[in-house]
Amino acid sequence: MLNSLKVTSTLSDETRFSIYQFMLQEKKSFSVQDIADRFHIHPNVARLHLTKLTEIAVISSEYEKTGKGGRPGRRYKAEEKGVTLSFPKRNYDELLEWALEILTEFGEEANNVGKKICYKKGSEDMEKLVLSHGKDRLQLTFDERLELITEAASLIGYVPLIKETPDGKTISFAVYNCPYNNEIQKHSTLVCDLHESYLKGQFDTLFDVKDFVQIESMTNSCDYCTYRINV
Repeated sequence: MLNSLKVTSTLSDETRFSIYQFMLQEKKSFSVQDIADRFHIHPNVARLHLTKLTEIAVISSEYEKTGKGGRPGRRYKAEEKGVTLSFPKRNYDELLEWALEILTEFGEEANNVGKKICYKKGSEDMEKLVLSHGKDRLQLTFDERLELITEAASLIGYVPLIKETPDGKTISFAVYNCPYNNEIQKHSTLVCDLHESYLKGQFDTLFDVKDFVQIESMTNSCDYCTYRINV
């Protein structure tokens, strides 16, 4: 098991965390030079960051054979399952598994109750975020609302994109770093329903949402979960 303090210490570096988020989003392998160019840092610094991320198993590395002779270079790629922190006497993963098993056993009625609770939680969390910025939700401009939803989503890893339509604005985004990736293998439908309800709660708190539609899902072998919201 990974040392939790080592994981948090490694990811506490802002540049290193940004590199990890970038690699998660792109879902492909990179060389040291690729990362150095992307983040405008010296290759030796990029190599150090990549080595540190490899040590905590959030990215993997392998040698690339070019067929041109010479020493093969390393390629680095983010691990899709990510990393789980575990502290003594706080086995939240096991507790989550029990809760999902219970909801599954009780069927559709429990699923509906769960979605209502998650929707409420999403709305409450957004209200707290608005208050933490000293804002009045009813007086927020559209750009301020967009900044808040982007901030709320920073750890999940989506950046909303805006498109003007004859009927209003369309917000689209892709979740490339699902916080529940480890659970969707066994409880895909339930977990996705609950997570989507949470996201709806956040968006409904900020916007007059007309449609909230999932376009792609990781459970269908897609790289991302993508959504379209008409406001």
